[in-house]
Amino acid sequence: MIDTHCHIDFEDYDKDRDEVINRAKNKLDVVINSGIGYESNQGVLELCNQYEGFLYPSFGYHPVSSQNCSDEELKQTHKHLIDNINNIVAIGEVGMDYFYVKDKALREKQREIFLTFIEIANDYKVPLLMHVRDCEKKALNIVLDYDDIPYVIFHCFSGSLKTAKRIMEHDNYYMSFSTMLCYSKAHQDLIREISLDNVLTETDSPYLAITKETRNEPANVVNAVKKIAEIQNTDINTVDEITTRNACEVFKI
Repeated sequence: MIDTHCHIDFEDYDKDRDEVINRAKNKLDVVINSGIGYESNQGVLELCNQYEGFLYPSFGYHPVSSQNCSDEELKQTHKHLIDNINNIVAIGEVGMDYFYVKDKALREKQREIFLTFIEIANDYKVPLLMHVRDCEKKALNIVLDYDDIPYVIFHCFSGSLKTAKRIMEHDNYYMSFSTMLCYSKAHQDLIREISLDNVLTETDSPYLAITKETRNEPANVVNAVKKIAEIQNTDINTVDEITTRNACEVFKI
């Protein structure tokens, strides 16, 4: 099994990071840790180098943060990303967030910054890992204009079934489902209708724990796999095999 999106570089794990990673090693094949800005990206790279062969980095700029960045900060993040293009498995998380951000001007800035990362993914032919909350349809319409992005991942997909069906028309587009499946009826209804050939699994740790009082961690991706198997009325091994194969193909691991 593979957790394709988490943040175990966050300070939430400062007291027991090694233990968290060891628990993940006991259950999972690979964990992908996603950066959310320049300093975060560098920290993710250093952490992944410590656990080479198990932790893999992706570099991004979270949209809620990127909307407030200066031109200089964005250039620095772009340069750092391109300088490390051969050291990462994807660009992300990047995108747009219409759940937290309602202001039209800020949404437009998010979109403009998102486009700069899409262009890098397209130019360097690197997978694109997108945070596009409450704007999945808009994001899909944007990325469809780019032909050289090898794989597009809708991180923690929460869009409509109609958008999901459009995504499934592309064999290099994936929707990632998290441990939210354990408690979110909306996500359970979605996964019932979605082909495993377009599915990845994740935790988004430390977020999206099964209970609000607890911290999530990569080993819990097992719970998402079990829930997918239950809802799709298939066995866990089948879900594990297909979603792991998908992730290995997308991230070349």
